[in-house]
Amino acid sequence: MNTMTAPHALPSTSSTPADPMVVNCVAYRFDGQRIGDTSLDDISEVLKEPDTFVWVGLHEPDETLLQKLQEEFDLHDLAIEDAQHAHQRTKIEAYGDSLFVVVQTAQLVGGHIAFGETHVFLGPRYLVTVRHGASLSYAPARRNCEHTPELLALGPAYGLYGVLDFIVDNLLPIVRDFREELQELEKDIFSDTFKRSTIRRLYDMQRDLMTLRLAVAPMQDIISQLVRQHPQLIPDELRAYFRDVYDHVFRVNESISAMREMLAAAINVNLSLVTFGQNEVMKRLAGYAAMLAAPTLITSWYGMNFTHMPELAEPWAYPVIIGVVTTLVASIYYVLKRAKWL
Repeated sequence: MNTMTAPHALPSTSSTPADPMVVNCVAYRFDGQRIGDTSLDDISEVLKEPDTFVWVGLHEPDETLLQKLQEEFDLHDLAIEDAQHAHQRTKIEAYGDSLFVVVQTAQLVGGHIAFGETHVFLGPRYLVTVRHGASLSYAPARRNCEHTPELLALGPAYGLYGVLDFIVDNLLPIVRDFREELQELEKDIFSDTFKRSTIRRLYDMQRDLMTLRLAVAPMQDIISQLVRQHPQLIPDELRAYFRDVYDHVFRVNESISAMREMLAAAINVNLSLVTFGQNEVMKRLAGYAAMLAAPTLITSWYGMNFTHMPELAEPWAYPVIIGVVTTLVASIYYVLKRAKWL
């Protein structure tokens, strides 16, 4: 590709976009060098130069803003409709010489995972990212790309790699934080007493990780397509980088699966220990009930108003009955103690 020597035809740039929904709009040359910030109205002027491309970042744009971008980059109606309404499944769609990619994003907020979406439009001379919901700014990904102009010279596809790599790299800390929290909950998990809050938290963590897995798993298919297909947009030099992102997604998916198994095991262990503790209590109660049943049965006989009772008239009868009751209770206690019921 030919590189520009003087961007004389480019309009003047501004440091910050005027619209709060426009996070940034930056023009680049195809030698990987940043030209500067520009406005959406000046995109057409920037793209008149043959060796330039534009990277636009939006956050929850309205219909008017998306229609403006559609006019600037000739985006497909269906893709614009998806980007406007959000709540889309993870997917990749090809529209002529452009790609529309939808990926799920996640952030850990207050101990729970908040989910969002990022919609990406990739063309030969543009990259547009549209964020909805919980999502970090892609400014760090942009800076990393700008620090390697020799790779950014490969075009907007390298920006797509930077965004996807940034999204995936922010998923691993979530799983790591859950693993650390599980370690902190181990004392409550192995406790003999039942704590509803512990089971509730374990269930919430397992539910969040299941939702996260449903968001991450389809990304493997998307990145696999970027590795093998779409040669008109993905240079061969970048396929190794997308393979690296695929490996990261695979590792995240495996970590999520392992963490879900650990949480399921923790829930089962906690419930088993609580059930075991309850059984021990019931065994003790049953043992003490058996010990009380013997003297209750004997003394109930002598509580009846009968004239002829065994040894009722003998002076030694009362001490003998006490001795018999004591011996019987002691025998029951010995048997139950040996059986580890007490």
